[in-house]
Amino acid sequence: MSNKELMPIDQKRKTITLAIGGVAGALIGLAGAYLLVQNAERDSRPIEISTSEGVKLAVLIFGLLRSVATLHD
Repeated sequence: MSNKELMPIDQKRKTITLAIGGVAGALIGLAGAYLLVQNAERDSRPIEISTSEGVKLAVLIFGLLRSVATLHD
């Protein structure tokens, strides 16, 4: 069997993988928001993300997701 052929994934493993990924994503997002709030409070300034910062963050996140998607290639 070649590496490119799809192997069936059982439903239990799929559910566990999605649950772990969802929880990990939520925790990482929460940690990022916490750091953003802490930095704003430390500098006594409002929480702001400029458009350019938002675009940079989005590009980084999509790059990370692309890397995760190609882990087994």
